[in-house]
This record gives sequence, C-alpha cells and structure tokens, in this order.
Amino acid sequence: MTRPTPETIAHSVRRARNSAETTGDNDHTRAEVASAPVQPAQVSGAGSLVRSLEALGVDVVFGIPGGAILPAYDPLYDSTVRHILVRHEQGAGHAATGYAQATGRVGVCMATSGPGATNLVTPIADAYMDSVPLVAITGQVARPAIGTDAFQEADIQGITLPITKHNFLVQSPSEIPRILAEAFHLASTGRPGPVLVDIPKDVLQAETTFVWPPTPDLPGYRPTLHPHGKQIREAARLMTTARRPVLYVGGGVLKAAATEGLRRLAELTGIPVVTTLMALGAFPDSHRQHLGMPGMHGTVAAVYGLQKADLIVALGARFDDRVTGKLDSFAPDATVVHADIDPAEIGKNRHADVPIVGDARYVIDELLAAVTAEQAAGRVADLGDWWTQLDDLRERYPLGYEEPSDGTLSPQYVIKRLGEIAGPDAIYVAGVGQHQMWASQFISYEKPQTWLNSGGLGTMGYAVPAAMGAKVGRPDAVVWGIDGDGCFQMTNQELATCALEGIPVKIAVINNGNLGMVRQWQTLFYGERYSNTDLGTHKHRIPDFVKLAEALGCVGLRCETAEDVDKTIEAAMSINDAPVVIDFVVGKDAMVWPMVAAGTSNDEIMFARGVRPTFDEDDI
Repeated sequence: MTRPTPETIAHSVRRARNSAETTGDNDHTRAEVASAPVQPAQVSGAGSLVRSLEALGVDVVFGIPGGAILPAYDPLYDSTVRHILVRHEQGAGHAATGYAQATGRVGVCMATSGPGATNLVTPIADAYMDSVPLVAITGQVARPAIGTDAFQEADIQGITLPITKHNFLVQSPSEIPRILAEAFHLASTGRPGPVLVDIPKDVLQAETTFVWPPTPDLPGYRPTLHPHGKQIREAARLMTTARRPVLYVGGGVLKAAATEGLRRLAELTGIPVVTTLMALGAFPDSHRQHLGMPGMHGTVAAVYGLQKADLIVALGARFDDRVTGKLDSFAPDATVVHADIDPAEIGKNRHADVPIVGDARYVIDELLAAVTAEQAAGRVADLGDWWTQLDDLRERYPLGYEEPSDGTLSPQYVIKRLGEIAGPDAIYVAGVGQHQMWASQFISYEKPQTWLNSGGLGTMGYAVPAAMGAKVGRPDAVVWGIDGDGCFQMTNQELATCALEGIPVKIAVINNGNLGMVRQWQTLFYGERYSNTDLGTHKHRIPDFVKLAEALGCVGLRCETAEDVDKTIEAAMSINDAPVVIDFVVGKDAMVWPMVAAGTSNDEIMFARGVRPTFDEDDI
C-alpha cells in the first residue's frame, strides 16, 4: 500500500484550505510557503508543536491553558498563530468546528489534561458524527506519571478512541512534526473527521531538533477518490431509465466541494433533489428541482418523493434514522445507488444495489460524463408524470405555519424574516431543537457553507461557540446564531470571548420559555404532562437575556411583537463593532410540522397536528 509523502501531505493541506467554494479564498501562495522546507532548529517539544502549526498554515487555535499544556503556551506567545482564549473547553471545540464548517479548512482546538481534555469530548463526538475536519491538541501528564492516577490525568486517547478518526499519544519530541502533519492529513482527506493529538508535559519540555517537512508514516491509509467505471456506467443507465428517481444529497457533497457539479447533474437529468439537514445549501432552495429536506421534519414532497421512488441516487448521505423513519418500510420499491467516500457507510443501513466508493466530486463528474453518453445514445428518462405528482404534492402541502391564537409572537415568522433581511450571503448557525428545525425550514439556503448545525449528535450549546468560530474564519460574512433559550444557557459564556476578541456575531434567542422540542413530544406523546421542561425564562425572566448580554459585553435587544421584528433585526444588522443578542419572546405552544414520529414509517407523516396528507392511488 502506497504511503503518503510530504508532497501528498502538502497537497491535502492545500485542498483543505481551498475547498470552500463560497469564500473566495485563494491560499495557494500561503500553502506553498507552508509546505516549503524549514531550516532545522533546536527547540523544545512545545516549540516544535507551534512551528509545526505554523508550517501547516494554521491561522487560529481556540483553547484554554492549564498545567500539562502550559509549555506550549510560551512559544505560542510569539507565534503568528492567533490563539483565542475561550471560557470553556467545549466552546473551543465547537468554535473549531464552526470555523471548519464555514471555511472548509481544518479547525484546531487546544486544552490541558484531565478535565480540560474531557471537556472536549462532546465537540469531538459532534465533529465525528458530522464529518468535520478537526485537530484537537491536548496536554497530558508527564510520561512517568501516566497510569498512576496522577493529578489531572485522564486517558483521553482511550476515551476518544470511538469518536475520532484517529488519535495519537506522542512519545518523543522528535515525533511532533510528523504526527501533526499526519493528523492534519487524516482530518482533511477521505471522509473528514476529528483527530486527537495527546502530548505529555515532559515531551513538550524536552529539547529536540525541528525539521520540516517531516516524513509521514501512515501505512494502509489510502482513501479511494475515483469511483469504479463499471458502477458509474450502471448508475447512469438507471438514471436515464427510471420513472421515479430522486437525488438524495447528503453533507458529503459539501465536504467534497461538489455543489456546482451536483447542479449540473440535476439539470442534465431533470431528477428531483432532496438535501438532508447537513446538506442545506448544497443545492439552491429556490431551484425548480429542489423538493426540500427529507426526514422527520422534512417537506411532504421530499418525504414522499423518497418513499415512492423507484430509484434513489444517494450522494454523500448515510441513510440515517431521521431520514428513513422505520427502516424496513423505507422506499420499498427503490433501487439504490449509494455513493460515499467511506466504504463502511455503503450498505450499513440500506442495501445498495449499485455501491460506489469515491469522493463525491469525482463521482458526480464521472456521472455527468456517463449520463451524457447515455443521452447521446437516445436513452433519456421521461419524468413528466413523476413531476406532475410531485408538483401536486408541493402545491397541496407547502411549508407553512399558523399564527398563535393567543396573540404571542410566532417563532416561524421571526426566523423567516431574519432570513429575508439578512439574505442568502449570511451564515446561519443553529442550536438544537425546534428553532433548528424552523431555521432549516423557513430560511432559504442558496449557497454552500451558509448553514451550520449539529446534525448527527444533536448537541445543545453548539450555536454560540460555532458562530464565533464561523465569524473568525469568515470575518467579512454576517453570522447569525439562531439559538433556543435552553441551548443558549449552556454556552453563552463564549459571548464574553466574542466581546473581548472583537468577534461581532449576532445571536437570535428564540425564547419560548421551555425546552421546546421536548415539550412538543410531551404534548403529542405524553398526555401534555410537562415534566421539567419549563425553564422560567418567560414566567420569571430568569435570566433576563438582555441584561445577561450586556453583562457579557454585548448589545442586548428584546422583541415581543410581530410589529417590532423587522426593526429589531435591522438594528442588530447595523451594529458591526460588538456582538448582539436579541431576546425574541415567542409563544410556548408552537410546534414543528410536518413530522414523522420517531420509530414510525415515513408513510405516516403528519402535515400538521391531526392532519395526515391524503393521496389518491394515482398520486403515487
């Protein structure tokens, strides 16, 4: 098996830094300098760590110092790498993830041993589930103390083994450049993911010779980029003969920077497109062929399009339970073409009739050529009847909402107007819960890397630090965090970081006084027994989010009526020299619809409470 060379390491760094299609970044010059040989120098292990980060082109690290990692902070003081001092290690991890998702580059976070490292576990797991390129650097107790239950010792390598793409325990200071280069290569190539580098304190303190570029040692790691031609030709044949095909697009298309190719493929074939929660923005919401998001809170047209398809072409998607519903009833008549760079995903949940292993960019490019050849030979699918059926569904069951009968502010209206005022060039970062679903439904995503959220792990507290990281990575973009009053109380301390570091994010708190999604399930499935979901942010105004924002160095605003929504959002948009928090006080009873209840078939989708879509036999 061919091993990566220093040149392939440098190439992966260049691709990671330049893969974002919407940022307009051009870092070729910087990447070439970063991969150039560096004069050997006598340094400490900590100095070697910092020089390695510089050579890899890292521009920012999010972290908090502590005893075991402290030696690294001394050379960092003089480094070109910007360090952002967060208020909690979880914030460092999510900020690095937000940076990576917004830019397409590797995000970097740093923490000390023991509790510092274990506080990174949630953001590492989050990045693992959503395939985000992340390198987490942790300090460890000195090598002689490992295994003795020393002060602030934790086996972070063992703890994170199931939630990292790979992890390292550095045993010698001479290994640091090679391991850092390998970590960045692993994080950013193939299926992206988090890599942990754990460095004992005595390794950081020891003297070594820094040499760059290092010689990597990754036997057996060789991701398959180019798909097998026979599988591509079979997929193209199916795409040009199917009567009810659907392109099922997942986040892998964004990771591969393949959105332009996707659009060409969709328009060439005329096949309807659904984009998962992780893929919003990969295909323009406004495009005629876009059916919307599938799954538990997807559109009726998207859910039923997949359910009644005779061909599903899955691109960088994983057939997760939130999309399929009850798996054994999902798309019973569909032939499945499944393309993914991770061979472990293919056939994991749904049998693939045509398995394709490869990078989504290359898969789509080769499908374009193969479909063009099929069409030139006279094989063109007739999708007229299929589009008639789908258009009828879109017309009868559009996304919408009812205004609250008690006169309270509608959260859907707030989010809809936020998207319309901030526009398609803004970056929207959601927490987890009802507000996340409404943000996915009522904001139009026209461009890649404008929608960030915690999809796989569903991490409350993600939005504020991830928005901070996104703004650091894309300082010229307007970044809106859309959070719930529950999520916001988990990580809002990072607004102090934003205020002090000059990171002017804007946060919309959708304050319904409750853990909203849990309350919705209690309403529907637990007889309206609201056990431990009232947060007191309505009844007692504890905390007062405006006062809290001001205490954290932000501008605090409040909006409680529909008449004030536009002017409040516009006021926040006009402030660009400080973080802004808006407390949108909304009704507590709004629900997310449509909905497929957990564990049920997609055939049982509910359009609204007590309203199930009706279909004639001819419709499907």
